[in-house]
Amino acid sequence: MRKPIFFLSLISCITVNILMIAPVAAQRLQPGYDVNELSELLCVSVRTGAEAHYYSDSNYVAPPTRFQRAYRSAEMGFRNLWELWVSPNKQAVISIRGTIAQKESWLANFYAAMVPAKGKLLLPDNSEFNYQLATDEKAAVHVGWLISTAYLLKEIMPQIDSCYKAGIKDFYITGHSQGGAISYLVAAYLQQQKLNNSLPPDILFKTYCTAAPKPGNLYFAYDYEVNSFPGFGFNVVNTTDWVPEVPFSIQTIKDYNTINPFTNAKSMIRKQKFPKNLVLKHVYNRLSKPAIKAQRAYEKYLGKMLQKEINGLLKGIEVPEFYSSNHYVRTGITIALQPTNDYYQHYKQDAANAFINHMHHPYIYLVNPALLKKPE
Repeated sequence: MRKPIFFLSLISCITVNILMIAPVAAQRLQPGYDVNELSELLCVSVRTGAEAHYYSDSNYVAPPTRFQRAYRSAEMGFRNLWELWVSPNKQAVISIRGTIAQKESWLANFYAAMVPAKGKLLLPDNSEFNYQLATDEKAAVHVGWLISTAYLLKEIMPQIDSCYKAGIKDFYITGHSQGGAISYLVAAYLQQQKLNNSLPPDILFKTYCTAAPKPGNLYFAYDYEVNSFPGFGFNVVNTTDWVPEVPFSIQTIKDYNTINPFTNAKSMIRKQKFPKNLVLKHVYNRLSKPAIKAQRAYEKYLGKMLQKEINGLLKGIEVPEFYSSNHYVRTGITIALQPTNDYYQHYKQDAANAFINHMHHPYIYLVNPALLKKPE
């Protein structure tokens, strides 16, 4: 039987207080990329929900130097999981696990239609998840990862409250792969809660999403980077990793800003003299219609058809009406990790191993290879 959430919060709070018996002077989170922060968070992330063999023996990754695990959740939703890590200097990490080798976990990735970044989900327990992830009404996000976000936040919010009461006001949010994609949405929700005065104004959030797919459209990215996390939201990418390049991005005329030269293209073409108007109309249709057709197919197969599978897994779930777009873009301040010749010696490129450049270890190698060296 799953323990009540208030009990879990109490346990975490007790753990936090124990770790603070000999507190260190706290320094508030600062804007800007910090390789030492990223190194520490990767050491946390590699352990989040993982079996020991993933970060020990021949797969060795050094333990975090500042943070200790205070809480690990049960699996929920699409078998999502998160952990809370805390440090003596009154900082915490919300670390979200990525995809695992289970059907439910992969369904979250493939359920890739977009929905508005503000709306309401009805969860199987009949609880409502009212969410706002951006202030721009044109912002939209990945529906599968939004569902994961809804489940995780039901536990994350009480834990943040417990930490705050224990004096923790600085939170890192991190995740690798799917965990990174979900981290974007969790972070965006929490920041909107802060902007709407539903969280204390002195709480600070800083995000490092590693190997993360694209979480939403251009307007979500703008809002995240300018309004939510200016200087505090980072997207860490191995430039040989294909996962940050997905989901498929399809840009149609509807994805442009309202004022653009394409809005009135058809009326302008009609004003041209014959046969120039026919030629231009033919060219315009050849350029615009394939993208529109592809977007509709994407929404059909990775939205409406998968929705039946999702309803079978999460009975009673109701999602907002799909947003008619699939213009996914990368989000956050991008930290590009460029492999060197030494990297390719360690990670032999093999088309049969699609994830050779994607897992934690190649990222850690590019950020701080000393973390992979087991002590003598």
